[in-house]
Amino acid sequence: MPPHAPSPFADALRDLPQGPLCVGYSGGLDSTALLHLLAETPAARARGLRAWHVHHGLHAQADDWAAHCAAECAALSVPLTVSQVNVTRDGGDGPEAAARRARHAAFERGLGEGETLALAHHRDDQAETFLLRALRASGPDGLAAMRRWRDCGRGRLWRPLLELPRSALERYARDRGLRWIEDPSNADDAYDRNFLRRRVLPLLRERWLQADAALAASAGLNAQAAALLEQGDALALAQVRSADPQALSRAGLRTLPSARRARVLRRWIAELGLPPLPAVGVVQIERELLAARDDAEAEFAWHGASIRAWRDLLHAQTRSAALPPGWRTPWDGRAPLALPGGGELRLEGASALEGACEVHARVGGERMVLPGREHSHALKQVLQELGVPPWERRRLPLLSRDGVLLAAADLAYSANLDRWLRERGARLVWRA
Repeated sequence: MPPHAPSPFADALRDLPQGPLCVGYSGGLDSTALLHLLAETPAARARGLRAWHVHHGLHAQADDWAAHCAAECAALSVPLTVSQVNVTRDGGDGPEAAARRARHAAFERGLGEGETLALAHHRDDQAETFLLRALRASGPDGLAAMRRWRDCGRGRLWRPLLELPRSALERYARDRGLRWIEDPSNADDAYDRNFLRRRVLPLLRERWLQADAALAASAGLNAQAAALLEQGDALALAQVRSADPQALSRAGLRTLPSARRARVLRRWIAELGLPPLPAVGVVQIERELLAARDDAEAEFAWHGASIRAWRDLLHAQTRSAALPPGWRTPWDGRAPLALPGGGELRLEGASALEGACEVHARVGGERMVLPGREHSHALKQVLQELGVPPWERRRLPLLSRDGVLLAAADLAYSANLDRWLRERGARLVWRA
């Protein structure tokens, strides 16, 4: 810390990261104070300090704001990255949230490997976030509000000022004669956060002087509770996992308390990188999927993803269509074959297949002579024994030659194809 830094900042950089460091710089008061604080810190500059401005294009002065940021960074000899984003307002939660989503998406895409993004959120922001989450009936995870550290793309996000009030940042900026942008939208009470900041919190402070600190402290307590819950969720998820990370045991899930089961389902879906599981999905899984017959295909679908029940398992994945009925095409294996609706089939370890082959959709009634067997078996029976769910069977590419079934994707080979592949150290690979 520089010797002239105010005492409230003495602890703010206690966990200054070791790797590359970037400051999210809007040009407003908060991010201006953080940028100057880090620019005055030799250890931060030694980590390759840079600034990052996201140009939303939502205001007539947006270009002027970007120019202001460029001038300030040039004066500090801090490199600046400017990212222009398109803000789509189809989320149903207003332009403020849409801009935030676009900004964080840009951060996640552009953050370097192992780089830390420092943001200037402070204690007043934390109090506002806590109130917003409470008004949306959030549980402990939501009421934990903003964390000091979290993962972000290939790097991490850091909020070093989260324990400081905004008044400390303003004193810091005024003491140094810093210049910053005043966004006129911050005075618009039509936005929920502005309404809380300008009208609700001042009223609370009239009665409770430390309202901001108390709300932020409650967020911290909820963060501790959420961390304990997450530990229990991880253990419970491990207990109900199957060999396939995209499948959980229904019987195992039924042994969990319903509240824990809901958290485990959400954690599972998040780990798979699927869209967040909505509350209605948890309810439908409880009422229909967990109690469905083993041979049923009960399903909950949302935002291009789905959870299906089959046998003892719940399967989660991105929704994909079956191969079109009657689809077939010649294939010699020399190049990967793109499949209708996405995915591909390719041959690895050999230059080409033997003879004139074709890839096609299932029509029903196919049979295959398996390795080590003398008689053919119905493909349906083979796939059932392999535990392939019905919806997966409908999109399996089949490989045939002269009307003889050679393979069902990379899941089952005929005796002849199996021998041919083994002799060459080759294999088929199906990417769904």
